[in-house]
Amino acid sequence: MMDIRKLTDFAVEKTCALLAIPSPSGCTERAISWLEAEFTALGCDHWRSVKGGLIVDFGGRDDANALLLESHCDTLGGMVAQIKANGRLKLTNIGGMNANNAEAENAVLLARNGKEYEGTLQLIDASIHVNGDYNEKKRSWDSVEFVLDEDVSSPEDVRALGIGVGDFVCFDPRTRVTESGYIKSRYLDDKLSVGMLLALAKYLRDEKITLPRRTYAHITVYEEVGHGGCASVPAGVTEALVVDMGCVGEGLDCTERMVSICAKDSSGPFNREIVLKLIDAAERAGAKYAVDVYPHYSSDVATTLRAGSDVKHGLIGAGVYASHGYERSHREGVENTLKLLISYLQAEN
Repeated sequence: MMDIRKLTDFAVEKTCALLAIPSPSGCTERAISWLEAEFTALGCDHWRSVKGGLIVDFGGRDDANALLLESHCDTLGGMVAQIKANGRLKLTNIGGMNANNAEAENAVLLARNGKEYEGTLQLIDASIHVNGDYNEKKRSWDSVEFVLDEDVSSPEDVRALGIGVGDFVCFDPRTRVTESGYIKSRYLDDKLSVGMLLALAKYLRDEKITLPRRTYAHITVYEEVGHGGCASVPAGVTEALVVDMGCVGEGLDCTERMVSICAKDSSGPFNREIVLKLIDAAERAGAKYAVDVYPHYSSDVATTLRAGSDVKHGLIGAGVYASHGYERSHREGVENTLKLLISYLQAEN
């Protein structure tokens, strides 16, 4: 008999471990290698796409009506764009990383020689006792700089450390799980969902479940820059279901304690048949859910469709507040998402 609370504990534990591995889009090798070992331990066959994503085979009976789950392990981040005359670094953002909420964040620079260097993103001339324009200065990637925690004052000093343009900068996720059940971290979008896919694999193994449909997962590595799900759809797949973050904010019904079922995002409406089946599965499982429309959102399945895949599509996710910033969800959101996912996958379609 499934213990949903223990399964939720497992999902949160694995999420925290994955959050500790830096993986901005384009620099995901360590995270994917870790996930390969985790899925192997859970008895799942898997293989890598040429682009570096991970395809996981959960098994199932009907090969001709297969389901593809899509989640991503790549995150926002930064990249060195210029070594400045004073030895500080101008960054360019990776994905939707915003200078406003990255300011004063600690980060690690991954140098091309394999070394790692700590530093902090700061407003240029960040001392408020010196800079009279501190409050009025508009924050952008042109007005902030990365300050290395090394004794550097020139480009030559920086290059001597093995640092160059194109090196990745990974911001501290600052992961916390509170006694009251809140999960706070950068990059819950979408590592929280990947943690839940690991929990799904554990559930199928422990309960010896064979799903009615052949089910795969594609853990993509370029979602945050817009082309994660555009390829590598296995043969026989007729439906793609994204497991990503559910939006929480003004005008939406979802909270961090719920699972969100998306009816429409900025790419257009989701397949109505799938949306209704997801609602039915949530109600059968007793999962607390909301159906919402996301005004500024796109996902892996949008690129799957634009690439020409002839599939039905849907999207669910645990409620996440403050998306692309310091995000917050809750254990109950994870639990309700797992309930819905397990109920949906075991339905005869």
